[in-house]
Amino acid sequence: MFAVHLMAFYFTKLKEDQIKKVDRFLYHMRLSDETLLDIMTRFQAEMQKGLGKDTNPTASVKMLPTFVRAIPDGSENGEFLALDLGGSKFRVLKVQVSEEGKQKVQMESQFYPTPNEIIQGNGSELFVYVADCVADFVKTKGLKNKKFPLGLTFSFPCRQTKLEEGVLLSWTKKFKARGVQDTDVVNCLTKAMKKHKDIDVDILALVNDTVGTMMTCAYDDPYCEVGVIIGTGTNACYMEDMSNIDLVEGDEGRMCINTEWGAFGDDGALEDIRTEFDLDLDLGSLNPGKQLFEKMISGLYLGELVRLVLLKMAKAGLLFGGKISSTLHTKGKIETRHVAAMEKYKEGLANTREILTDLGLEPSEADCIAVQHVCTIVSFRSANLCAAALAAILTRLRENKKLPRLRTTVGVDGTLYKIHPQYPKRLHKVVRKLVPNCDVRFLLSESGSTKGAAMVTAVASRVQAKRKQIDRVLALFRLTQEQLVGVQDKMRAELEYGLKRDTHPLATVKMLPTYVCGMPDGTEKGKFLALDLGGTNFRVLLVKVRSGRRSVRMYHKIFAVPLEVMQGTGEELFDHIVQCIADFLDYMGLKGAPLPLGFTFSFPCRQTSIDKGTLIEWTKGFKATDCEGEDMVDMLREAIKRRNEFDLDIVAVVNDTVGTMMTCGYEDPNCEIGLIAGTGSNVCYMEEMRNIELVEGDKGLMCINTEWGGFGDNGCINDIRTQYDKEVDEGSLNPGKQRYEKMTSGMYLGEIVRQILIDLTKQGLLFRGQISERLRTRGIFETKFLSQIESDRLALLQVRRILQQLGLDSTCEDSIVVKEVCGAVSRRAAQLCGAGMAAIVEKKREDQGLEHLKITVGVDGTLYKLHPHFSWILQETVKELAPRCDVTFMLSEDGSGKGAALITAVAKRLQQAPKGK
Repeated sequence: MFAVHLMAFYFTKLKEDQIKKVDRFLYHMRLSDETLLDIMTRFQAEMQKGLGKDTNPTASVKMLPTFVRAIPDGSENGEFLALDLGGSKFRVLKVQVSEEGKQKVQMESQFYPTPNEIIQGNGSELFVYVADCVADFVKTKGLKNKKFPLGLTFSFPCRQTKLEEGVLLSWTKKFKARGVQDTDVVNCLTKAMKKHKDIDVDILALVNDTVGTMMTCAYDDPYCEVGVIIGTGTNACYMEDMSNIDLVEGDEGRMCINTEWGAFGDDGALEDIRTEFDLDLDLGSLNPGKQLFEKMISGLYLGELVRLVLLKMAKAGLLFGGKISSTLHTKGKIETRHVAAMEKYKEGLANTREILTDLGLEPSEADCIAVQHVCTIVSFRSANLCAAALAAILTRLRENKKLPRLRTTVGVDGTLYKIHPQYPKRLHKVVRKLVPNCDVRFLLSESGSTKGAAMVTAVASRVQAKRKQIDRVLALFRLTQEQLVGVQDKMRAELEYGLKRDTHPLATVKMLPTYVCGMPDGTEKGKFLALDLGGTNFRVLLVKVRSGRRSVRMYHKIFAVPLEVMQGTGEELFDHIVQCIADFLDYMGLKGAPLPLGFTFSFPCRQTSIDKGTLIEWTKGFKATDCEGEDMVDMLREAIKRRNEFDLDIVAVVNDTVGTMMTCGYEDPNCEIGLIAGTGSNVCYMEEMRNIELVEGDKGLMCINTEWGGFGDNGCINDIRTQYDKEVDEGSLNPGKQRYEKMTSGMYLGEIVRQILIDLTKQGLLFRGQISERLRTRGIFETKFLSQIESDRLALLQVRRILQQLGLDSTCEDSIVVKEVCGAVSRRAAQLCGAGMAAIVEKKREDQGLEHLKITVGVDGTLYKLHPHFSWILQETVKELAPRCDVTFMLSEDGSGKGAALITAVAKRLQQAPKGK
């Protein structure tokens, strides 16, 4: 026991000694709170300098106006050209943007001089010169005969109304070319490019070269007004009051300012902060003397800083017994990912030993502790410096708004922030310490760019093309008035085919007689049992109906129908149903009571009487064997006999649609139509007996269950079916059947959306082109998600959260597109439903010989009830297509339960009525 304590003491002492040794060696890298407040003040001064018209040319922090109030999210990939006109040199870039899990930007560039005689001469000559340089670049890089989208990075104040247009307000930075001010510079360049037949570019965007980080966050969160990248490079932007931006005309509103803070200190403002290691790193870099702040912070350099520290400590005999491997001598051999791995909470020391061993070193336990602490100091300084500059921006925002306390959100992106185990926590803590009067939320942006201006150009250059591709898909779901009238006419024809004896066998809309011939008259009374089978849940209800006051009380219990029962044998399904009835009767203390029963069976049945229902085919995922072609009432009676515990008087088998109509008819005598718009889609209505050739007699009315879900199974609506409808149909349990239902019901709408999202993702238009396993999963988009996503009250950030719940890692732009896709699919569904309903109300009006029909439709179903726009679009479509019908839509209160009981009550009343009445 003593030995264990001794070892623990030894390790603790060893750790303390090594930490003290490193602290002494790197004391200059450890920044006090006072120093951080001082750096914050210096950065505030640099910001002010960058915003001033007179001081901007000499400012190291350029504070460049972007003319952007919100930016696309950077989820682009592909090759494009970018031109950068706005400095002492003109730059042409070929930018390769790819994702591979993390955003990656590769650039090839060429600088061309901008002689004074060009930039201060005639405007048309300036753009001819730019076009000549582009032609030279395309030729030297071997890019001829290849079409490129092009983004023009134009670093002057422009009035922009859209991405591909910009009217120059004024030249800055020595540019004075005549005849360009107040003209569209994109148009000027397009004309000049046309003279070069050998280059094929499509100018899609005019962007400012300074927009780097604030890609999605202003959309994501209304409080988000700062964007920060802490990755390979580092940069920040924020929303500045226009009145403070001297370089741009106008005082109204705000504009995104790209600070380009990586260059902070390039004028010597941070010389007292920089260490010998920073000086060595800078001298060995590709851009000595530039981006000095970035070189103390970003992921591109942290690993190298650690390597330089370790090299010097080893040379001083403070590490590795003074031995140095050739790998440790090699630039770039320690990367930021190594630093992050070494700083992991539990496995950090083991990672450190492994990484050092890979570098050809033989580290002791003490060496590993020391190296880990070196990493901590280097990365902690990075977070501290970042926090100081960010605190300066937050203070400026608070002062601009004249608030004693600021609530704001900072959007953050970058691999260092994402992969380093301690970095976010350290950054957040220091920022909150430096600005205690700011309530800061940090929001991780999944789509921020890795290379500032280049990525923004990439995004901008792809926006229009992306939009066109998305619009092309969504256009398939936009139905014209002519198409809707066509659906209405075809539905009307199918209704007639279904009613006629000769054409009924081939009709897709089956028009099944229900033998429900009366509506409730208020005299119904008694206790009734109701069963409701039509989805994954099965309900048993006790319904008490009182006469006179039209009062109905219900008691029910819900039972699950497991998948193995839904798709097992018919005997198993009905035994399960009877087991549920037995449980309910026990629960209610009613075993042995001879109750009349109504069975809501929401599947296509052919009836020969009110208590006979032969199943035509299963829908909605049911596949129980030995049921199709059998009488469902008989199967229920057989199962009750097998149980041999109770007997029930099965009076009626009804469809949930009929129950819905009956429930509303109990309240409103004008209700003669029932509509279900939920998991499935169906309509029933009271038809003139004289029109029903399948049933004897021509007096009075009978309710017809249209089973309109099968509309189009004969191909009559193929002209409006899309590839996505076909994919959903082919992947369903009943391919080729219920085609109309598959375009209109909640069970399938989400699946259509999923198919569209997969296609858009394959085209690289969503989710960074990555099809997640979750997105491949059938059925993840339920109706409730469509309803939530389309809610007018839901901000895009909340839409992103819903998508994240579904395992879809979306950017703000993705969220916008998903919302549009959901809207297009649900709108078409509502319009198609409306066109079908218009056919039915017009038929009723004509059958009754009326100039004007007033009628009520009883409606039930989650899609109609919960979706924010479905009901309104359906109603508007009916109004437009059946203008001579005044249709009231009435929500049903539990049509499938209460309705079944009311039908049973009406049937009992009619049975008991004296003969002749």
